Amino acid sequence: MASVRRQRHLNEALLGIPRRAESSDRATLTRTFVAAGSFSAMLHSADHQVLYGRRGAGKTHALLYLSDLVDRTGDVAVYVDLRTLGSAGGLYEDGKTEAAVRGTQLLVDTIEAVHEALLAAVVERELGDPGAVLPALDALAEAGTAVEVVGEVERETRASVAEEAALGVELGLAPAARISLGHKRSAGGESRLRRTGTERHHVVFGPLGRALRAVVRALAGRRLWLLLDEWSALPLQLQPLLADLLRRTFLPTAGVTVKIAAIERRSRFRERLADGDHLGIEVGADAASAVSLDDIMILDDGRARALEFFGQLFHNHAAVRLVTTLPAPPADAEAFVAETFRGTAFSELVRAAEGVPRDAINIAALAAQHAHDQPIGLREVRLAARDWYLRDKHSAISADEAATTLLRLLVDEVVGRRRSRTFLLDRSPGPRHAVIADLYDARLLHVLRRGLADPNRPGTLYDGFAIDYGCYVALLLGRDAARRPHARGTWLTLPKGVPPDGFSLAREAVDLEGL
Repeated sequence: MASVRRQRHLNEALLGIPRRAESSDRATLTRTFVAAGSFSAMLHSADHQVLYGRRGAGKTHALLYLSDLVDRTGDVAVYVDLRTLGSAGGLYEDGKTEAAVRGTQLLVDTIEAVHEALLAAVVERELGDPGAVLPALDALAEAGTAVEVVGEVERETRASVAEEAALGVELGLAPAARISLGHKRSAGGESRLRRTGTERHHVVFGPLGRALRAVVRALAGRRLWLLLDEWSALPLQLQPLLADLLRRTFLPTAGVTVKIAAIERRSRFRERLADGDHLGIEVGADAASAVSLDDIMILDDGRARALEFFGQLFHNHAAVRLVTTLPAPPADAEAFVAETFRGTAFSELVRAAEGVPRDAINIAALAAQHAHDQPIGLREVRLAARDWYLRDKHSAISADEAATTLLRLLVDEVVGRRRSRTFLLDRSPGPRHAVIADLYDARLLHVLRRGLADPNRPGTLYDGFAIDYGCYVALLLGRDAARRPHARGTWLTLPKGVPPDGFSLAREAVDLEGL
């Protein structure tokens, strides 16, 4: 019975892992963070960066971890969740408010959020010289919330003149005779200026930049880290406007580092204007680099590295709970995996996650639910992967007929006919490549290699994809082993990713238009 209770606690620890990073406190996030490769050092660099990643790749966890790390090293971190900014009238286009006005409202909301977070940090941590930092913060708030009246201006002037004259003669014996003459003139005027119109915010970048530089100077050598999360939650039309604010104020200010978390295909940092100029950030120039968590999390080329990463991920999260429920919790990741999973179940779970941490956490929780008070086996992992695929991934595209049709055709061709899980696509844009991008965003396709060159066709580049585990897990649950796809696919998943001599990439590639 003791072993059954212990196993139940282990499985419940998997069930209790938070699905989203913002639901955990900062200390827990720091303890549970696992960096893949050199990502932690790259994240903590002082360069401005855009962190790309699909949903569930760990962008929020990475920024919150960085925020805690920055504060502990003495610098100042300002974390802003962009989903919480704006108003319905500013974010949603209703045809009545122009984009420039909506964008300005978003800029003001962002500056107010930064000011509020900075003020809280300065007061709570007693940072800098109060005589310098507080007036600088006041100037930042004033520059970010200036108001102008847009409408008609009417000037009214009134003038008045009054005159009064008097003549008097008095006769009598000399010397009493007297003549008097009087004249009085008075003038007055009134001027009044009347404005009729609408008040709206008016952001001027000059005063805003000067106020920001004053704040940084008053922080006495501490670097300011601005961490903007959920960039892709903003309307595409407004994103270049906010990016331009960053380019003109935060990015050129010495002592400031900006990190932005975004979904690549749902982000627009730059927009070309009618006069040929550009609005926003040029990624790679204004922002020093773009980091793709999707590329960092491609772990298929190093099986041992993938097992180590996800084993540490589960152990870090479960240990927070197990330390209060078990007298002797597993000492390390290896012990936790050995006690919680049996056989090749954990290896199968890593394959099912396809490098996406949130998918791994959800599949593990469902598998623990299926196993109840027993170690998690291969069948529980496959049942959980199927449930997660039907519940989350496939349902996300069920209303998109083009995406569901193309996914079915790809599974029929790659899994059904080729008995594989990997395939190549020509990088040249085509009519269906937008649908491929939608399937990639939905985590139904995964990129394993980018920019593969064919020696026979040097001008053509290919990307290597893998079909999501959930798309063919039903075949793995069946008894017909002859119809199952190869677990590791073809040469595409080998560590070097190099085809054999004489191999034709063109023959391996899938012709989307011919499906």
